[in-house]
Amino acid sequence: MAALSSSSLFFSSKTAIPINNLLTPPSIHRFSLPSSSSSFSSLSSSASLFTTHSLKSSRRSSTQGFTVKAEKKNVLIVNTNSGGHAVIGFYFAKELLSAGHDVTILTVGDESSDKMKKPPFSRFSEIVSGGGKTVWGNPADVATVVGGETFDVVLDNNGKDLDTVRPVVDWAKSSGVKQFLFISSAGIYKSTEEPPHVEGDAVKADAGHVGVEKYLAETFGNWASFRPQYMIGSGNNKDCEEWFFDRIVRDRPVPIPGSGLQLTNISHVRDLSSMLTSAVSNPEAACCNIFNCVSDRAVTLDGMAKLCAAAAGKTVEIVHYDPKAVGVDAKKAFPFRNMHFYAEPRAAKDILGWESKTNLPEDLKERYEEYVKIGRDKKEMKFELDDKILEALKTPVAA
Repeated sequence: MAALSSSSLFFSSKTAIPINNLLTPPSIHRFSLPSSSSSFSSLSSSASLFTTHSLKSSRRSSTQGFTVKAEKKNVLIVNTNSGGHAVIGFYFAKELLSAGHDVTILTVGDESSDKMKKPPFSRFSEIVSGGGKTVWGNPADVATVVGGETFDVVLDNNGKDLDTVRPVVDWAKSSGVKQFLFISSAGIYKSTEEPPHVEGDAVKADAGHVGVEKYLAETFGNWASFRPQYMIGSGNNKDCEEWFFDRIVRDRPVPIPGSGLQLTNISHVRDLSSMLTSAVSNPEAACCNIFNCVSDRAVTLDGMAKLCAAAAGKTVEIVHYDPKAVGVDAKKAFPFRNMHFYAEPRAAKDILGWESKTNLPEDLKERYEEYVKIGRDKKEMKFELDDKILEALKTPVAA
């Protein structure tokens, strides 16, 4: 593994390690990173093979030897009507349609809701024009909403707890669905002194997504869970790169909590979509596995600011602060966690033969073009929390 200096933007692990598929963590040897407050003068890596566990006796840990079947399937996507995950269902539907599958996307709520006026919902005509169906309703009444139609695959991209997801799982099982996919979250991993998070690491037992994963393992024959982190992509309705662009284009300092050397993972949503599609294409390989649904590179918080500035053709002034010292809640003042928080997609690479296509420098150029196209660079904005931070730091802001 290459050394990581304080100016590095990316981090990538090149070591392939067999994956533990259970919810309880295995005993493994991994490379260590210093905490976010430490200096990143160098990194050494050590990785050793460990035994692959399985929820079934016949688990295959690599794609060698099996052939992907080009079988047309009928897929139902139960999609959330808000938050950053909504765009996952949109991209997944379009990719499935392009691959020749039949797709119905069931969005929570009413079609007439104001939420449907925002992306990605405002772009659902792209799904319909591609041959897909769009319906709205309560996932708890999924059988009624889909009118008795039968499906081969169901993706739940909505529920965050068992109470919400159980009705969909139970209906899917009783109606003969062959494969159930679930969008979980990398946020369920416990904090670690040894990033990155890999499949099999300890999770928060009381997290709602964990309850869903356990229920799936207990009740559904062929299931898989996907744990995403932060994402970018056209149609996303939760700010990620936009937070940086908003400040950079207005020549404002970009306030970043801590040292700015904290590592995170930001994926283009097409990576998440392609991983899900790989699972649909390879159901036996994907069966009963948990996948970190992320790109295969990390980026520092300072690095994200610098890449956004480069995409915009601007320079950036970064200021660092201690949230407690300036009296702000970092969760409200900054879009990412103020700590090392990133996962690696080792299971998808080993089991599905999946490859990440995220290229942040290029992807952010695309995102900036759309940012300008929709006129957000000219929109009047207030930066009250930023101003409080900058005032405490005695950092001037250009008029």
